[in-house]
Amino acid sequence: MSKRFERFANEEAVMRRAIELARQGIGSVEPNPAVGAVIVDSQFQLVAEGYHHAFGQAHAEVAALAACPKIPADATLFVTLEPCCHHGKTPPCTEAILRAGIRRVVVGLLDPSPHANGRGVAQLRQAGVTVEVGLLEDEVRKLNAPFLKRTTTGLPYVHAKWAMTWDGKIATRAGRSRWISSESSRRIVHQLRGRMDAIVVGIGTVEADDPLLTARPPGPRVAIRVIFDSRARLPLQSQLVKTLSEAPVLVVVGPNAPAENVERLRAAGVDILPVETRATADRAAGIDSGHPDPLPVLRELARRQVTNVLVEGGGRLLGSFFDRRSIDEVHVFIAPKLFGGAGAPCPIAGQGLADVPASDQLRDRTVTPCGPDLYLNARLGWPPLERTPLEPGSTADRNEIERFDSQQ
Repeated sequence: MSKRFERFANEEAVMRRAIELARQGIGSVEPNPAVGAVIVDSQFQLVAEGYHHAFGQAHAEVAALAACPKIPADATLFVTLEPCCHHGKTPPCTEAILRAGIRRVVVGLLDPSPHANGRGVAQLRQAGVTVEVGLLEDEVRKLNAPFLKRTTTGLPYVHAKWAMTWDGKIATRAGRSRWISSESSRRIVHQLRGRMDAIVVGIGTVEADDPLLTARPPGPRVAIRVIFDSRARLPLQSQLVKTLSEAPVLVVVGPNAPAENVERLRAAGVDILPVETRATADRAAGIDSGHPDPLPVLRELARRQVTNVLVEGGGRLLGSFFDRRSIDEVHVFIAPKLFGGAGAPCPIAGQGLADVPASDQLRDRTVTPCGPDLYLNARLGWPPLERTPLEPGSTADRNEIERFDSQQ
């Protein structure tokens, strides 16, 4: 237990510590949320703390309670997310809180999951526990943006990544892109991959680079490698197919994919997902990326408990996600190079916007030097979209979905 945290200045400081603890679980707890818990006495003296380490392991509240067998009578439990009240992989946290004799609980954010959504708070209050909700709610919301999106919309949280030159090119006019970014930038990309549940590229990227699409060294997660390949052209000699034992491959094909190509990939152990192409889905709108439509793919990935998706390009694929307003966060590496050329590709193709947005689209922006490069990270704020909750009959309220879109 760190001496730095033996005593806190106020309640916000306690909750900030709980948020800091919760971050340590990111990459290991998904599809669960990242949760931290801190127990203090009435003088803000630290009693115990804990966080959800990994999916299937003890929840944060239980971990904190287990760290201190004797709980003071004046103890308050601070927890970033509403305690669960249902039997899942672990018993309900509300029962553990009541058994421990905790009489006051401070919650950062209600859990919008169908099995929660205020039920945990209600159960504690019915048992006579004082429960306060909303301390540092916005910070907790940002911490768990991927979980909140998947839970309330039925879509995973989409990260877009690209490396480009100072003049905004992701390849030369001849299509060459190795290497635009520095080794320092590529290390960050591998760390990012290690936290993802799925990594997405187009078949053009596969044919040009023959990538592995794995994290090196391995991270806490092994991502599904998703290839948008409308004609099922993925070569059996590709590194993706050769390394199926290391990570699964899902090929997204269009309705006109040759049956022999599809069967050849299936026989090799590749998973196939047939969907409409954007040309079919959006012909009336004049959009024709030629790529399979991202939205049904994202819904299927969420159904498979995928929380975080990394789209690595190229430009046409990123454009199809952008046109669908499906990108939630961007990771951009800008290298001190100039390629020029009208035919050199840009990061986001597709139809694009007709009008200049009335306000900044990019929020929570950071710019970090990365060797000779600059690493830019930001979240996108989109207008609210009508989306489908993850589970039929979900009780997640509509306002929650609109808040997610407006606050990202």
